[in-house]
This record gives sequence, C-alpha cells and structure tokens, in this order.
Amino acid sequence: MNGGTRWLARVLARRGAALCPGLSAWLWMAALLGALAWLDHAHGGAFLIPPFAATLTILVYLPGVTVAQPLAVVCGSVAGAALGTGLSALLGFGPGVAMLAALSAAIVLPSLRIFHPPGIALAMYPALLHPGPLFAVEVVLPFTLAAVTSAALMSRLLPVFPRYPTPLRRKAD
Repeated sequence: MNGGTRWLARVLARRGAALCPGLSAWLWMAALLGALAWLDHAHGGAFLIPPFAATLTILVYLPGVTVAQPLAVVCGSVAGAALGTGLSALLGFGPGVAMLAALSAAIVLPSLRIFHPPGIALAMYPALLHPGPLFAVEVVLPFTLAAVTSAALMSRLLPVFPRYPTPLRRKAD
C-alpha cells in the first residue's frame, strides 16, 4: 500500500458508512425497484425514477435520521412533487422551472419540518419529464407509503433488517 492508499483507507475507516445492510435489505430494495420497473413497462408511465432509489437507500443506510422517518419520506416527497407540478403548470417546463422548483422545495420542505432530500429531486422531475398533473398522488404517494410501510414491517419481522422507524422521543419536562 502506498502513502495515498493508506491515507484513503484511514479516512474511510474513520469517516465511511458504518452500516452495511444485509442481504434482506438488498432483496427488499430489489423487490420494490423491480415492482416499479414492471409498472414502468406495463403501463408506460414514470414509475422507476432515481429519487425512489435514493429514498430506499436512505431507509436502508440511515433509518434513524430525521429525513428517513415516515412523515418526512411521505409528506416531503409528495409535497416536493406537488410543488414541482404546480410550478410547471404555472410557468411551463424546462431547466429554469426545474431549478426554481428545487430551490423552492429546499426552502419549503424544511420549514414544514418534512425535509427529505429526494423530495427536492422530485420537485424538479415534473418540469423536466412531464409525468402528468397527478404524478404526486398517483405515483409518489403510493410508492412512499409502500416503502415506509414495508421497511417498518421488514424491521419487525427480520432481526437483521435495520430498525425502522425510530421511535418518537419524549421531551424532558
């Protein structure tokens, strides 16, 4: 090992992701992404999209963080997609509207306490790929509900699956 490789190995050992999901997590992700791929093929719609893979990755690698909790995942994703759809309806389509949608979502979602990073990407999606006016309700809502529900179920049924969701903490009185 040369000096640069040793340095990189030390950095990764100290700062890299500690959680390594097991086979059950990969099979869960494959099942959900496979279902989306099937829906894409069978119905010709926009179902298998990158922000959904990002959401599943967050649920597997970071199940205890705020952005992975059910309210943030479902409401943040749906609100981001709805915001992007609304701006596209008002302003048209294209990269400028997508940029405005992402910036708007980056301001609105945290202020509503439903910040979920893939929700920012979902805000851009309608302006770039025109999935239709009901994208947030017909595609994003069912997917996010299926993702958080199945992740919670898997964490209860399989001890090797990451614990999800994180229990709400009580404030000290």
